[in-house]
Amino acid sequence: MELQKLWPVLGFVFIVLALDFYFYQALKVIFHESNPVRKWVFTLFWGYTLYSLLIFFYFRINGQVHLPKLFVLFSFSTFFIVYFSKLIVCIFLLLEDTGRISVLAFNGLKKLWDPLQVPFSPSRSAALSKIAFGFAAIPFFSLLYGMARGAYNYRVRRSHLVFNNLPSEFEGLKIAQISDIHAGSLYNKAEVERGVKMLMDLNPDIIFVTGDLVNNESEEFAGFIDIFSRLKAPLGVYSILGNHDYGDYQYWPSEQAKRKNFEQLLAYQKDMGWKLLMDEHVKLGKENEEIAIIGIQNWSARARFPKYGNLKKAYRGAEGTKVKLLLSHDPSHWEAEVIRKYPDIDMMFAGHTHGMQFGVEIPGFKWSPVQYVYRQWAGLYDSGGQRLYVNRGFGFIGYPGRVGIWPEISLFTLSSGKGQSAENDENA
Repeated sequence: MELQKLWPVLGFVFIVLALDFYFYQALKVIFHESNPVRKWVFTLFWGYTLYSLLIFFYFRINGQVHLPKLFVLFSFSTFFIVYFSKLIVCIFLLLEDTGRISVLAFNGLKKLWDPLQVPFSPSRSAALSKIAFGFAAIPFFSLLYGMARGAYNYRVRRSHLVFNNLPSEFEGLKIAQISDIHAGSLYNKAEVERGVKMLMDLNPDIIFVTGDLVNNESEEFAGFIDIFSRLKAPLGVYSILGNHDYGDYQYWPSEQAKRKNFEQLLAYQKDMGWKLLMDEHVKLGKENEEIAIIGIQNWSARARFPKYGNLKKAYRGAEGTKVKLLLSHDPSHWEAEVIRKYPDIDMMFAGHTHGMQFGVEIPGFKWSPVQYVYRQWAGLYDSGGQRLYVNRGFGFIGYPGRVGIWPEISLFTLSSGKGQSAENDENA
């Protein structure tokens, strides 16, 4: 192996072993020599370290080929959970050792003034080690629960949307939305089927699918076509593309191969009867009144995500409709362009953030680390009467689970009556 390629491998091994050795110091304090399970705990501890390194070297040499997707997914995830929890313990140990070193240094100085003084050498605290394990157990078991139960813990979130300009013919219109299916991560078809049934049981008039059907390749979706083709609504199913749908995060042997993959994904949606909106709009008419559904390709205000969409092109011809609903995958598009240039677009439906698949949501309060990246990251937002809804996502990517931010099926009921739009934070 070339030296340039060897350094990252050696660095990874060093970090793993250093973290484990430091963590091991806390284990020795808690499981002292008289503890009957000490031998088994240490064997399990170092056994997992050896297993992790063997898996790492296998991936480095052979890649992920010939390995089941589920095995790869859970290997990476459990490694992250275990070592993230170990890191928390090590932070406590580091703080303790900083104090111990300070005491030893102070005793050394006192020894210079009084050579006969017996130095005090503080030992590692078993109580502090137990506290460290207690703190580490919170994310450890939460993330394990998120993998075991959270990934498919679908929730229906209902919103009442008031549009003063809504034609009376569309009073009570029901729109369902899902987003970020990420078929390449899904591994339990029975649970996915249950989620689709939950949506269909809502009897929506229209269904929106706001991007990221796959992680990288169109074939990821092939095994789920029979399930998602059941999405039907009287006024149609409308979809758009997300940043993952273009195959930009995958190596392709040629541009032709990448294009073929992209066209296959478009064909799947057409075959299911979905209307994929590619910088275009459709008008839904009832009697003499119309509303417009505008859909664009992925457009992000952030440099690392693509700007394929063309809202100007999609909007052209929709000016005269009373209500305009925009489907745009990335919520950063709303502040960057929509509310600045298109004040008559009544509402935008987005996804993309997943709520980072981790956070806290209780009535009246929600928090996720993703809010430090995206100002609008989950739920309903309003700016001068224009609204944005960010769906928390149907699927997942990376970490195969969810903690606190559950997979979402959104249901909107449109009204022209008096009152304000409201999101129902209660799961239904």
